[in-house]
Amino acid sequence: MAQRPLNSPPQPTLAPTIAPTVALAMGDPAGISPELMARALHLDDLRAAARLVVFGDRRVLAAGAAIAGVSLKIAVVTDPAEAAAGETRPIFVDLGHLDPATIRPGEVSRAGGAFAVANFRAALKYAMAGHAQAVAFTPFNKAAMRLAHPSYEDEITFLTEEVGAEGPASEFNILEGLWNARVTSHVPLKDVAGLITREAVRDALALADGAMRQAGFARPRIAVAGLNPHAGDGGNFGREEIEVIAPAIAEAKARGIAADGPFPSDTVFLRAKAGAFDAVLTMYHDQGQIAMKLMGFDRGVTMLAGFPVPILTPAHGTAYDIAAKGIANIGATRAAFSLAANIAA
Repeated sequence: MAQRPLNSPPQPTLAPTIAPTVALAMGDPAGISPELMARALHLDDLRAAARLVVFGDRRVLAAGAAIAGVSLKIAVVTDPAEAAAGETRPIFVDLGHLDPATIRPGEVSRAGGAFAVANFRAALKYAMAGHAQAVAFTPFNKAAMRLAHPSYEDEITFLTEEVGAEGPASEFNILEGLWNARVTSHVPLKDVAGLITREAVRDALALADGAMRQAGFARPRIAVAGLNPHAGDGGNFGREEIEVIAPAIAEAKARGIAADGPFPSDTVFLRAKAGAFDAVLTMYHDQGQIAMKLMGFDRGVTMLAGFPVPILTPAHGTAYDIAAKGIANIGATRAAFSLAANIAA
């Protein structure tokens, strides 16, 4: 590229990039979610990375801030449209729907589930209206969510009901640049083998490739784990690798996806952690979750992809055993909210 002559006039300065907006939903009030949200809103780097619009109850947030020992500077409104133009503080949309005195820390309740469902719906509605480019939330408790919303199986089914999916939808676990995708998720283990089809593996690879490109990977390298021990051992322990998984990988490669395998699932994460791959596609939930959580339980992020906007949350749960003790680790929440801001940008 030719250099600008030393005596040439200064080039015009580009206008500063407009910060993206991330809609945040407060999670289960009986766990560590209120404390985590308060800690997150106190972090300078998160406030600088995006315009944060939080949905919840200010009394629950205040209780979380007291537990965390932080003082928050936020703009409280009852409708996001009420926020002043140019407001630089996080905007807290007070739905006024839960008195924290009615919730016992560490206990599942319908009221706690209803609180989380309402916040999640409000954040999704805000994003679907075009006001936010990503959604993130502090941990939910599935048992509480089901008490409030009986059809609630997991976030994927709830999101499909609420906003619809653009195609196949899935959950990804992310730890410091390493991704774990999966073909099946919250299904009984006895049903997994029947759900491993050529189409399912191929679609999971396509979704992983697309989500990772959206997150900034130019051409993500995806290792595919086998279903059976030792990836079937040449057919001795099952033929899914030969008849289903390998052909699906070949189809994905023909479409320009950098997929490889199938590899034995007990060693593939060692190779990925060493840098040989950017992601591992596993066949079922715990096949990847165990490895990822062992590598960094307090730093892992879960991303829900295949929906109109990316949706992120810490990979850990509500931690009822340490609720209201002021010792919750912000690491995974910080990573989830930061990644939401990066993808939104």
